[in-house]
Amino acid sequence: MEARKLLDILLVAERLKDTTRHCYTAKGRHESVAEHSWMMTLMAFFMRDEFPDVDMDKVMRMCVIHDLGECFTGDIPTFEKNEAHEQKEEDLLYGWVDSLPEKYAIEMRELYEEMSERKTAEAKIYKAIDGLEAVIQHNISDISTWIPKEYDLNLTYAQDKVEFSEYLKELRQLVREDTLKKIDEAK
Repeated sequence: MEARKLLDILLVAERLKDTTRHCYTAKGRHESVAEHSWMMTLMAFFMRDEFPDVDMDKVMRMCVIHDLGECFTGDIPTFEKNEAHEQKEEDLLYGWVDSLPEKYAIEMRELYEEMSERKTAEAKIYKAIDGLEAVIQHNISDISTWIPKEYDLNLTYAQDKVEFSEYLKELRQLVREDTLKKIDEAK
């Protein structure tokens, strides 16, 4: 890739460092979208042995790029996001992807399509990690940062995304147990 084009791409992607999410860090600061994507990628890295027949490098690529659309729209919490938000984000993202060198534009479009369809093991794992990272981060953050609906969400969110994998179901159950403990300790 031409060096100037790489710098232009990084200039756009860097926005995710300052794009905050609804969730907080352990020290009480809003988490950035970049931090969420990094933690997801790290999760995929450490899950490689659990899925020996899956292209976990592809899962990591999915994790790294999955929220790039939020460079243009910001983060909208899943419980507030609607189809209009999703369409706007996709349109802006694909407009940017189309400006990339052809090789990367093709790869990214293929990954986004696979992620959207959620038919492959890689796409299912990526989507499960996306949901799991959010509830794990809520458990890491101080419960005072939670809004009322998050008490139930942290117990149920992403359950449907893990049903295809015994390992991911076990991980989700442990996260649920940590949530119950956190809620109980806050009483």
